[in-house]
Amino acid sequence: MGRTIAILVARLIFAGLFAMAAAFKVMGMEDTAQYIAAAGFPFPLFLAGCAAVFEIALVFAFLTGAFFVEAALLAGAYVIFLAFAFHGPSHWQANQAEFGFFVDHFTFLAGLLYAAVHGPGEKLALRTGVMWRR
Repeated sequence: MGRTIAILVARLIFAGLFAMAAAFKVMGMEDTAQYIAAAGFPFPLFLAGCAAVFEIALVFAFLTGAFFVEAALLAGAYVIFLAFAFHGPSHWQANQAEFGFFVDHFTFLAGLLYAAVHGPGEKLALRTGVMWRR
């Protein structure tokens, strides 16, 4: 019972974090686009929209368990991309706190990789996906 609760809480945390990120993007799409543009990426408004849609898809995957392994792996790649793109070494000189933000992304990656290996659990999980194994 404790294992099931821990897995469901972890899935809710993953979903909650990506839901908040998507909500902030949707509510402040222009601000997000400016942040993306400041990092040097082209088409910032388009990329902000893509990021919001991707994060919403991750929320559904983490809540339902559908394509869970794929979602966890893609989320891990996304989180590391964000670490380097927005908090990487080029940002550390201007603001030492950026190093902390950078490192935090790797702890998030560790959780996502662990989730990908162990799957969505046996309860409240759709068992679909290309990489799902029993």
